[in-house]
Amino acid sequence: MNRRDSLLHLLSWPLLASAEPAGSPAAQEAATPPRRPLRAADLLADAKVLRRAYEALHPGLLRYNTPEQMSANFDALDRALSHDRSLAEAYLAFSIFAARIRCGHTYANFFNQKKAVRAALFERDDRLPVHFVWLGRRMIVLRNFSSDAAIVPGTEILAIDDIPVATILERLMAIARADGGNDAKRIAWLQVKGEEPIEAFDVFLPLLFPNIGSRQRLRVRAPGAASSRVTIVEALTAVQRLAARPVQTDGAGPLWTLDVSDPELPVLRMPTWAMYNTRWDWQAWLQQAFETLTRAAAPALVIDLRANEGGDDIGDVLLAHLTTQPLQLKRERRLVRYRRVPDDLAPYLDTWDPSFKDWGSSAQDFDDRFFRLTRYDDAEGGNRIVPRTPRYGGRVFVLIGATNSSATFGFAQAVQQSGLATLVGRPTGGNLRGINGGAFFFLRLPNSGIELDLPLIGYFPCGELPPDQGLAPDVLVEQTMEDIAENVDADMRAVRQRLGRLPKPT
Repeated sequence: MNRRDSLLHLLSWPLLASAEPAGSPAAQEAATPPRRPLRAADLLADAKVLRRAYEALHPGLLRYNTPEQMSANFDALDRALSHDRSLAEAYLAFSIFAARIRCGHTYANFFNQKKAVRAALFERDDRLPVHFVWLGRRMIVLRNFSSDAAIVPGTEILAIDDIPVATILERLMAIARADGGNDAKRIAWLQVKGEEPIEAFDVFLPLLFPNIGSRQRLRVRAPGAASSRVTIVEALTAVQRLAARPVQTDGAGPLWTLDVSDPELPVLRMPTWAMYNTRWDWQAWLQQAFETLTRAAAPALVIDLRANEGGDDIGDVLLAHLTTQPLQLKRERRLVRYRRVPDDLAPYLDTWDPSFKDWGSSAQDFDDRFFRLTRYDDAEGGNRIVPRTPRYGGRVFVLIGATNSSATFGFAQAVQQSGLATLVGRPTGGNLRGINGGAFFFLRLPNSGIELDLPLIGYFPCGELPPDQGLAPDVLVEQTMEDIAENVDADMRAVRQRLGRLPKPT
């Protein structure tokens, strides 16, 4: 058994019996009803729908599993659901199963659950009252929201309610979503930095450790201290957790910023490329941003993508403003499992584009398992980027990290391939062996009401099989506890160290 498989084995299915739903009275009232168990027969029927849909439609089901392993995963799910379960237990069982596919786009998506599920499971008042990152397997505080003012940035949390954080992380890793063996992505997904309205750590900590409640006993160690101490803190409510996030727009305002406070090194911060639910004209904003940059003739530009998992293919537009000649990107095979969705599955599948249910002639025969998808921009030589004006001609640095696992992962690959910018930071999420995504069904299980995302397009590299890992940056930067304690941006420091005196762009 390899290390990843042993990690998954640590979260055994019988553990589900110890998890009980809890939360605020308002959250429990919104559930239907919160403590009524879901019948085993109904849950097994949901599992049957899930298996039918994933085996028929999921392009990455066997990317990291053999048919025998995948069959064993489905059987384990059936065993976990062979008794009546609470909604929390059922959600946990489906989440554990999804993690075993080892696809970063396959999970019981927090944001696609119906209102009753979200209220019962995600609106709880037991949030750890800090923002934190994992440095290796160590939990390091970024911001403190508790009444204990001595928990300063750089403080290490060693245990929560006497449970070592190493134990907590080990359990959580077995449920985290990522592509293949990319554990850096799993760890990044389990941080709490205020970047998402619903944090994975907040969701799964009480499901796996139901005794951790609204009053929490923390063992902490101050920056530079040799010894630790114990402190009792009150957890944050779900409302307080949301309030601690950076200011967000209402969908009509800009989602990005262009910081020109340093005229020698402007910073374009892009925390998301998910534009499907915004009324903001991002194309016009980006055009104006490049006009500003070219007028200022700044010698260098930083594009900060560290908080950006992905979304739309905005990276193609960025590349178009950076290149002087047409750019031919490396071609990947885009494969799908079906030409037309089987009729028996149609009632359980939602999506934003009904044409995903029938690819028609765009799905061409490939082999005995896949169809090759020719829809979209699948020219014979790969995606072609045509230059746009204005062109920015200075030196470009792109800040990356393990969060980048979808469109931003693809952009990082294109940047490294083209040489148009320097990648700075830590290895990306995603996987060099390819990812799944591009189009999705939202699989809604009929009895539990739980939704699981189902990616439809598998991206497979041509030629020799690459290593099972994310993309390494050109400049590797390791963040330290001292950087956090001193509020130092190590990635920006690395950029500045490499700049020196640069000529004005031409």
